[in-house]
Amino acid sequence: MAQLVPVSDPADPRLADYVRLRDVNLRKSLEAEHGLFIAEGEKVIRRAVRTGHAPRSFLMARRWVEPLADLLDTVDAPVYVADDATVEAVAGFQVHRGALASVHRLPLPDVAGAVAGARRILVLEDLVDHANVGSIFRCAAALGIEAVVLSPRCADPLYRRSIKVSMGAVFAVPYARMTDRRGGLGALREAGFALLALTPDQSAVPLDQAKVDDRAALMLGSEGDGLSSHWLEEADQRVCIPMSPAAMANGVDSLNVVAAAAIACHGLVHA
Repeated sequence: MAQLVPVSDPADPRLADYVRLRDVNLRKSLEAEHGLFIAEGEKVIRRAVRTGHAPRSFLMARRWVEPLADLLDTVDAPVYVADDATVEAVAGFQVHRGALASVHRLPLPDVAGAVAGARRILVLEDLVDHANVGSIFRCAAALGIEAVVLSPRCADPLYRRSIKVSMGAVFAVPYARMTDRRGGLGALREAGFALLALTPDQSAVPLDQAKVDDRAALMLGSEGDGLSSHWLEEADQRVCIPMSPAAMANGVDSLNVVAAAAIACHGLVHA
């Protein structure tokens, strides 16, 4: 059973896990050092615990103790209870959802383990925006994608912003990170995946006309440049989402990566 611990000093060293949650560089360093991530809000905290992630501690306003009482009764971790001003002073912003948890990360599987048994997967190359990564995981979970593979430079799905935007969907889809950016796609091909490169180039095969094998990996590129030339060359097919001719005439020739991911995930799962 969790223990309630009143706190009032934002400099209390026991709250170090929650300091300056918007400072990306600090958070990357601190969370990597301690093997933790921050879950924000009741729903996300519950989903993290339900999927086997062990809380290290909690920080919350007192009004959240009762709504989370059933969960707190099942874990052995301190619950730091503070007023809103103290929580805000520690986190660096007003925590509207009122409850935070510092949670131990689980060991990541290797790529082969993450995609074992999957038929439809996403492969993300160098997406650096945490909100985009979280949104894509939410699309993947909602639309039936069975695994996600990240390039080495992709943003962390367990960064607080990614988790929050995904509403905890990052816990619902197995994922792994490549260790070899150039050779990683070859390993997926050897595992039986056809590699489909999503591109805004309208000369590519429309996604709904693409030849999709039993196992298919849809590759999505970075927010600005899209897929690298190397990954495009590695693809078995280049596919696109057809744009409206009227929109093209007005200079609207592509979708943002999250909208494209949602459409493409739906198309891939139903192909």
